[in-house]
Amino acid sequence: MPHNVHPYAHRLGILRDWKSQWFGLKQKYTESLRSDIFIREYLKGRLKGLYVSNVFIERGQKALKIIIETSRPGLVIGRNGEGAIKLKEEIISKLRRAGFDTNQEIKIDIREIKSPESNATIVSQMIAEGLEKRMPFRRVLKQTLDKVMANRDVLGAKIQLSGRLGGATMSRKESKKAGRIPLQTLRADVDFARQEAALPYGNLGIKVWIYKGDIFADKSPK
Repeated sequence: MPHNVHPYAHRLGILRDWKSQWFGLKQKYTESLRSDIFIREYLKGRLKGLYVSNVFIERGQKALKIIIETSRPGLVIGRNGEGAIKLKEEIISKLRRAGFDTNQEIKIDIREIKSPESNATIVSQMIAEGLEKRMPFRRVLKQTLDKVMANRDVLGAKIQLSGRLGGATMSRKESKKAGRIPLQTLRADVDFARQEAALPYGNLGIKVWIYKGDIFADKSPK
């Protein structure tokens, strides 16, 4: 059996931090966990196509803060902030219908990703869009990899597709790689994402790895 590990989870506590941060909520662990999963699943469907990379959640005793990272913040915020207000009202309504506590003050913070081609989640969404438009998968692979490697901060990238590629009867895998990706080095800043492209003959799996260099501890005197 292979001993594969998730590149994000593998570096938790070293280079990465938890995407949910709770303060003083030990007694409400189960409810908070279910609520976080519910919010993320709802936003995944609600903001599909808007290139959302991450959803961070910060919980306190009186407030719940949802941080949305996207490369298209204008489409999420809307004109004069109407989109963000409507999104907040929808989240409160959905949480109330699902039976979660809505007494906390809910805040939404939308942050812009300035380099979307170096973000694995957004790159995987771009690939899924291309495949769903019935573009040839090899062309999508090559063009996307060229866009990713054109960034100065990217030192290596790998894209893997799996499924009934090109409508073939048997499923298979096809991958393309450029540069280097040191997956076993804990200080390596490796961004990873999974995505699915829905096609008439079945879903195609997409995996993206992007290596942005090594991160060393700051040893300068304070």
